Amino acid sequence: MILKAVVLAAGEGTRLRPFTVSRPKVMIPVGRRPILEHVVRSLVENGITNIVLVVGYRKERIMTHFEDGKRFGANIEYAFQDKQLGTAHALLVASDLIDEDFLVLAGDNVIDGRAVSDLLHGETPAMLVTKSEIPSKYGVVRANRGVVESIVEKPENDVGNIINTGMYRFDTGILDIVRGVTREGEMGITTVLQRMLPELDLRAIQTGGRWMDAVYPWDLIGLNAVALGTQGSRTGGTVESGVIIRGPVEIGDGTRIRSGSYIQGPVFIGEGCEIGPNVTIFPSTRIGNGSQIEPFTFVSQSLLMDNVRLGSHVSVYHSVIDDGVVLGPGSSVPSGEAITQVEREMFRLDRIGALVGENTTVGAGSVLSPGCIIGSGCRIGSNVIVRDNLDNRSVVY
Repeated sequence: MILKAVVLAAGEGTRLRPFTVSRPKVMIPVGRRPILEHVVRSLVENGITNIVLVVGYRKERIMTHFEDGKRFGANIEYAFQDKQLGTAHALLVASDLIDEDFLVLAGDNVIDGRAVSDLLHGETPAMLVTKSEIPSKYGVVRANRGVVESIVEKPENDVGNIINTGMYRFDTGILDIVRGVTREGEMGITTVLQRMLPELDLRAIQTGGRWMDAVYPWDLIGLNAVALGTQGSRTGGTVESGVIIRGPVEIGDGTRIRSGSYIQGPVFIGEGCEIGPNVTIFPSTRIGNGSQIEPFTFVSQSLLMDNVRLGSHVSVYHSVIDDGVVLGPGSSVPSGEAITQVEREMFRLDRIGALVGENTTVGAGSVLSPGCIIGSGCRIGSNVIVRDNLDNRSVVY
């Protein structure tokens, strides 16, 4: 019987910058909670309450949120990976806390209880796999009669669409195997498994549950939409007369929705927000705590984090807006086709707005063009059209 899970949550998520400047990837909010909380709740739902979180980058953000786990019905312990040397190394730093069969999960995937359940009811050792429309981003798994024969990382050719989710079921014997292989410099769990496949009899368990990953900043929009699709309705704040609400909409305590506003769910609005009057919010939108959206502003399919301020007559489509961002009156973030760059890779995106880092200020009447990645702490003047990515603390007039 599986009684413990090890959740790997030490990495930064460099390809998700600027949203990981001050938080680890696992603490980016999607829907009503951080990514890592989706993982913890899915484990608890399946009776796995003893959880080891392996933390490293910005670990205080994780530890402050989860503490000892009691708030989530769990008993959470912490292992510390001070240098991010790969997932195999992360597993080893937790080895002193493992004394029985256990699960390994990535803390940066949005999963549901069914995905965990499928893994729990399989054999040991096992790898959870799923179908993907974009398998070239992941490790493609080839199996024969349920036994993994090969794992091809980010294949350039079409070798299949069944991918490794990074969720595993192991016994404690795997720890000695990992120690032996990592002495040779191999630091990824997948690499260790590839080396040992002939001896392991590793089972491939295909799940019909939810498993989603965010690799690049625009992936957060899809994750947010999926997470919002599972919520219900709740009104904890004040909704004035003349407000129209349709579909599942959650409104946090202390938030006021002013007259003339129209909200079509699924939408999540956090605590202490001021919305309207005459604001329109369309589906798959998240608005974080302490945010202010001024009159005649329109937001659709976007993820707004905490303490965001949108001036009057602002429009935002298919975008991610980080903590403390201010968009001045009349500014616009339209969506459309775009070519954008992350690190040294170029991407063609069919429908995207802008991706704006924390504490950036955009002046009145300015436009952030589709696909722009705006770093944190930027200052953009009034009536400016931004067409390219901006580094952190850029100034544009």
